[in-house]
Amino acid sequence: MDKIEAVVEFMKARELVLTTAESCTGGLISSLLVDMPGAGSVLACAFVVYSPQAKQHMLGVSPETLANFNLTSEPVATEMALGALTRCEANLAVSNTGVADCTDDDIPAGTQCFAWAFQAGEGVAPTVFAETRRFSGDRNTIRDAAARYALARIPHYHRKFSEEACPNEQSAD
Repeated sequence: MDKIEAVVEFMKARELVLTTAESCTGGLISSLLVDMPGAGSVLACAFVVYSPQAKQHMLGVSPETLANFNLTSEPVATEMALGALTRCEANLAVSNTGVADCTDDDIPAGTQCFAWAFQAGEGVAPTVFAETRRFSGDRNTIRDAAARYALARIPHYHRKFSEEACPNEQSAD
């Protein structure tokens, strides 16, 4: 069983339904999932929001966050994940924003920011985890590595989410 298949099985076992909010990965996260049998039970929808305007319009990313933190930042990734979660019937959102090439912003090529947002139930604020990683390689190698990483981290952050939601219960994950 490959890693993506294992993530799909993990999600199925925990009834996790995903929405993605993708910028740099351009839909690769959701595409990796739909390559797997049974993807329909774990993927609700996917947003590809490449431009700042799309991030604002489609996901509600605030102009202030974009201005204060730049497109490639954990605050933007966090707002993207939260925006996707509120616009889709899912209990998990994964977002990605980053750069695959050199830019004028002094952000190194390969820098990728991610957020994972888990919804415990109606009326409960989502729990969000964010991190930044740097990948090497050409543009498409970086994008593919980022998409795979975003999915591979779901079990890790689900464990952390479960520990925070139920601190007295031992996680079997």
